[in-house]
Amino acid sequence: MSTAAEQTEDRIHRVVLNDEEQYSLWWADRELPAGWHAEGTEGTREECLARIAEVWTDMRPLSLRRRMDSSAAA
Repeated sequence: MSTAAEQTEDRIHRVVLNDEEQYSLWWADRELPAGWHAEGTEGTREECLARIAEVWTDMRPLSLRRRMDSSAAA
């Protein structure tokens, strides 16, 4: 019998992203929740977290970044 941690480690995850360009993990064998899209990366939890760390360098939601950019341009 395996532990819950071992079962989670064995599962394939995917990197998902929402319309605000916020990233998260999701199990590859489950339907994506509303508002989230597959980013294209699948693998172990650690591989997916590494991908998120690589690409999600600005934690601000897209709408906030746009608002701040337009305020700076004005």
